[in-house]
Amino acid sequence: MKNPLLRPWLTEKSTGLTEQKGQYVFQVKLDADKIDIRMAVEEKFGVEVKSVRTVNCLGKSRRQYTRKGLIAGKKNDWKKAIVTLREGQSIDYYSGAAPKGEG
Repeated sequence: MKNPLLRPWLTEKSTGLTEQKGQYVFQVKLDADKIDIRMAVEEKFGVEVKSVRTVNCLGKSRRQYTRKGLIAGKKNDWKKAIVTLREGQSIDYYSGAAPKGEG
C-alpha cells in the first residue's frame, strides 16, 4: 500500500496526548491497517513505534434547506491512528515544511 498517512490530526486533545504520553495522532486512509501505519511512520519520521491504535470515525449527517426542499447528505467517514513511540523519541511535524519565500 502507498503511504496511508494523510495528515497529522492537531487538536487540543491530540496535543495533550503528545505532551503527556508521547502519542501522536494522524488521519489515515480508511483501508489502512496497523502494520501499514507503523511502517509508514517509522519510514517517514525515522522513529521506533511502540504501538498503534486505530479509530473508525463516522461522518456526520447534514441537512440543507433549499427552495426545492430538504436535501439530506452525509460527510465522509474517516479513520485516525494513535501512534505511541518508544521512550525518548519524538516527531517534528514541521520539519518537512518549505523555507519561507519558497512555494
